Amino acid sequence: MYTFLRELADSWGMLSLMLVFLGIILWAYRPGTKDLYKDISDIPFRNEEFKE
Repeated sequence: MYTFLRELADSWGMLSLMLVFLGIILWAYRPGTKDLYKDISDIPFRNEEFKE
């Protein structure tokens, strides 16, 4: 039983984690998100009260 579960985790577990990883990468680089990420990257500079 242990051997079967070990083989299942080695093959299907690695495949499922790889698919999740690729899905996250594709989600991050999907078309139309450039403006969203640009807006998010400017959050620390909003409402700047202290200027040199």
